[in-house]
Amino acid sequence: MLRLGIDLGGTKTEIIALDAEGRELRRRRVTTRRGNYEATLQTIAALVQDTERELGARGTVGIGTPGAISPATGLLRNSNSTWLNGRPLLHDLIQRVDRDVRIENDANCFALSEATDGAGAGHRVVFGVILGTGVGGGVVVDGKLLSGPNRIAGEWGHNPLPWPRDEERPGPACYCGKTGCIETFLCGPALTRDHAQRTGLELAAEEIVAAAAHGEACSLASLERYEERLARALAHVINILDPDAIVLGGGMSNIPRWYESVPKLWTQWVFSDRVDTVLLRNLHGDSSGVRGAAWLGA
Repeated sequence: MLRLGIDLGGTKTEIIALDAEGRELRRRRVTTRRGNYEATLQTIAALVQDTERELGARGTVGIGTPGAISPATGLLRNSNSTWLNGRPLLHDLIQRVDRDVRIENDANCFALSEATDGAGAGHRVVFGVILGTGVGGGVVVDGKLLSGPNRIAGEWGHNPLPWPRDEERPGPACYCGKTGCIETFLCGPALTRDHAQRTGLELAAEEIVAAAAHGEACSLASLERYEERLARALAHVINILDPDAIVLGGGMSNIPRWYESVPKLWTQWVFSDRVDTVLLRNLHGDSSGVRGAAWLGA
């Protein structure tokens, strides 16, 4: 069975073809034609047709994109590729490729990829986390993605940071209209902002990590504040979902210290005498999104 996955991003659109065992057969990336809905449909249809012609087989089609299909209207919502919002993207793609199509947001695709044949493979309940420009998540149970009736399962980033300290209230403003969301404390830009507030120096996350590795005290303190907040936020997830594994992705997942420090910290907030949930670094990296899209049709 050929499985086609498409990662529809704001700057690039990528297709991957996997066989039934998850082996990569073909991959191609093209520039996204920003602001043009019709061109977006044409690009996706052409990628599917060209790939199937070259491989001589027809496949299932899954799409990963920021945003989600509204269960109320059937239209795409909450996408930062704004020309897609309010459009019947799923309906139109079904017409263009002449078969069923599944669409999920990028965090769900990441979670499905890592649960299927990535770091979380073999675990029954996997919570996939994106720590990047934003903070997202996805839930996979017994190899199946859990979306929920509102299609927001896993959206932990838009809950308040749990057990807030006085200096964390009311918290930074979030684009969702609330304040103090987990995303505002744990996204990549949040580390830069927090460090600047304490030191007056605006450094990128990788610069803070490098300085901390050389023993710079303020940078080390910034990492310690971040990992303690990450531990609190993930403890909240464990108390609700009790997953077997949590897999981190996104740029902030590349900091090795999290995988040792955070499980040591989260025990004080998890409502259990022992925490068997494991914290794992992703296996497929930037490929998880497009691979997860391919697995949507499984």
